[in-house]
Amino acid sequence: MSQSLNLRPIVKEDAPAMYKSMEDEEGKWLTGSKGTFTLEKTEKWCAKLFDSNDRVDYAITLKDDPTYIGEAVLNHIDFEERSANFRIGLSGPKYFNKGYGSEATFLMIKHGFETLKLHRISLSVFDYNPRARRVYEKVGFVKEGVRRDVLLWEGKYYSDTTMSMLEDEWFAKYK
Repeated sequence: MSQSLNLRPIVKEDAPAMYKSMEDEEGKWLTGSKGTFTLEKTEKWCAKLFDSNDRVDYAITLKDDPTYIGEAVLNHIDFEERSANFRIGLSGPKYFNKGYGSEATFLMIKHGFETLKLHRISLSVFDYNPRARRVYEKVGFVKEGVRRDVLLWEGKYYSDTTMSMLEDEWFAKYK
């Protein structure tokens, strides 16, 4: 996979770009993100990420520009079980359909298996987001099941698909 992106730890200075990305209605819809965000809350969130011991939050940046264009996250890390959950969000439609989601997913999952030595990485994807599901399948995630009616959005319920990848599947595909 050609590399046009970098992943780096999120810092407090990323807060304005992160906050702006949370105003994108399509991005909120694709990730099922609800809630009200302020710049101050976002700054506090970014500042405390560095001290967290159960998550790794990385800013997605272009190779030649350190500006935040999204985030890739391994959260709910359980080092005893060697497992984590993955999530990703790009900062709006201008970053969609350029391969950034695929590349950032690959880089973060590689980090999870090869650096953090995880055994299992899981995720969930809403049934109305087939583009993300294709990315996850391309990287190597396997469907585990469907959770019915997990999101109520504007009066309608939506389901999601749970997917996972195990370390032996990663190493069989990429080593």
